[in-house]
Amino acid sequence: MRFLLYNIRYATGPKMRNYVRSSQKNLVLISNFLRDLEPDVVGLIEVDHGSYRSGGINQAVLLAESLGHYHSHSIKYDHGSFWRRVPVLNTQGNAFLTRGRIRNETFHFFKHGVKRLVIELELEHVVVYLVHLAVGARTRHLQLNALYDLVKQTRQPCLVAGDFNMLWGDLEINMFLAATGLQNANTVGLPTYPSKNPSRHLDFVLYSKGIKIRDFQIPRVAFSDHLPVVVDFDVVVEEDQRKDPRPQHCSCQEKAKRIFELGTL
Repeated sequence: MRFLLYNIRYATGPKMRNYVRSSQKNLVLISNFLRDLEPDVVGLIEVDHGSYRSGGINQAVLLAESLGHYHSHSIKYDHGSFWRRVPVLNTQGNAFLTRGRIRNETFHFFKHGVKRLVIELELEHVVVYLVHLAVGARTRHLQLNALYDLVKQTRQPCLVAGDFNMLWGDLEINMFLAATGLQNANTVGLPTYPSKNPSRHLDFVLYSKGIKIRDFQIPRVAFSDHLPVVVDFDVVVEEDQRKDPRPQHCSCQEKAKRIFELGTL
């Protein structure tokens, strides 16, 4: 499977001054980029669900249609949050796009922080969590504790991905990895931010036992202030969990022959 993680910054590009401008032209570039990579699952951070920037269109739905994928998405602020009543901010969220059917989706919300959303997506043999953690260290650590509680209850192989905002560096992520038993697909700590001259490793794809990483890439594209992360992986599945083989195909000629034989008995 190919998993792609990308903080697209509402498709407004890498420059801060463009944050409030129309995103439609840049979204086309992102769409073409995603389509060329042919991902099985895409985790998108900072997706516009329909403000004036996107022309009132949900970017997750538009990108899913472009790829021919299913989609799962939500606003990043908790229900009842003040930020859900603020124009533009109330359309900001995260999303999954998936080639395969979604078995189950759960939208969790942290108890701390402004952006609190955790999307839990269950596919056939793997569960994927998508997060965008707080910039503030204390709040981020509380969110990591809550994320640990979610991950430890997962019985299937899982990925935990997102913009972790790990401003403290390797110390933070190493503590989380030690607690959860997850491993970092970015084994050499390649930076993902800012896209023009990356110096910080903020975007993570972590994986559990039962998953084998085949390839890891960070494409150097500047459609956002973050670089995308691409991970090719296999899920180790027990033999009895695999799909039964399809029955042998019976051609129309074979069917006609059988009908004729039955008719002559």
